Amino acid sequence: MAWVALCAMLGVVGIASASANGRSHNEFPVATDAKLEQAGDTVRLTMALSRPVEVAASVLAGPDRVVIDLPSINFQVQPAAARRSGGVVGAFRFGLFTADKARIIIDLTQPAIVVRAESRPLRGGFGELVIELRKATRAEFQAAVAKTSSRGTEGDSAISGPNPSPGPVAAAQAASGDRRQTIVIDPGHGGIDPGAVVASIAEKSVVLAFGTKLKEQLEAGGRHRVLMTREDDRFVPLAERVAIARAAGADLFISIHADSLAQAQDVRGATVYTASERATDAEAARLAAKENQADSVAGLDTSEDTQDVAGILMDLAKRETRTFSAVFARNLVEKLGGSVKMHKVPLRSAGFRVLSAPDVPSVLIELGYMSSPKDAELLNSAQWRAQAVEAVAAAVEGYFVSARAPAGKAAENRR
Repeated sequence: MAWVALCAMLGVVGIASASANGRSHNEFPVATDAKLEQAGDTVRLTMALSRPVEVAASVLAGPDRVVIDLPSINFQVQPAAARRSGGVVGAFRFGLFTADKARIIIDLTQPAIVVRAESRPLRGGFGELVIELRKATRAEFQAAVAKTSSRGTEGDSAISGPNPSPGPVAAAQAASGDRRQTIVIDPGHGGIDPGAVVASIAEKSVVLAFGTKLKEQLEAGGRHRVLMTREDDRFVPLAERVAIARAAGADLFISIHADSLAQAQDVRGATVYTASERATDAEAARLAAKENQADSVAGLDTSEDTQDVAGILMDLAKRETRTFSAVFARNLVEKLGGSVKMHKVPLRSAGFRVLSAPDVPSVLIELGYMSSPKDAELLNSAQWRAQAVEAVAAAVEGYFVSARAPAGKAAENRR
């Protein structure tokens, strides 16, 4: 019952749920009735469309996957359909990639090439999306990947994805002369990247709802300037999340998540993470590795990202930034612990890419485990949400009281 109520609260119909830039999904073509069929070495994915659309297909390795780029689509496809497998297809996912682009990512269990990718018109103005894959040799697959890469170097947006820029809102506010402390709230995942999905509830929706309430709470006092890396259901690359905070001259960066452990439903409680080259334990390392794959989940080619997590985090050797991150993390654990259930090891660290800004104190909060029935119930509780938001806001206030002078100086230097 808790999951049904949470669905109603968040307005979640499937993995892709919200619109971008306030645009109604009624303006977008509608996709329904996804089918996955296998015939010999060929697998066909089809979706019914309210009208034909343009289609572009590409192939990426590491992990092996097929990327289908479309204009913005209102996906009315049952989430269970995306978990189907057959032949070379392990699963597929779908959602908004940018405000004007949607994506379908097809995870491959073995090498395959795209032999057909089109939207064919049907009678009455309707359309049908048809994607056909054929089992291939590794050499054929690598040749297809190379072809994709060559298009990407020529500026193919289907491969390169959004540019990691701070966006006009953050840039304008950073230049406005506002002297209040700047806080950037980062609701994890979004768009094509649903995060953890349990009983048709996507992590991206849970954390966006929490982040929105936290922003309202922090802004109510008038002492803080609060930005969000996303305010709707869109995908934001990890590098862009960091860039938004740095461009805004942020004094604090708070990334919000809600993990899932399919094999350990008894594990529950909130956890606070800071960045470090070495994880404090195996669970922290697992989570960081999972979150660092967000760009790959959305179909971005990260194979040429030579600046790996360890390299990025070398900049975090700046003692001031690490110290402030640790101070705020301890404040969070203390305040949250007085209001909500905490994990048995509530304070941890690992190599999270989203916490890699060398000049912005940053933490990542796991609100709880969506796989835990009790945590799921709490995530659906307005009372729990209000308590947790109030606790995080209190930690923010306490942090700026204890670190106001040096933090202000650091912000001044950045600006």
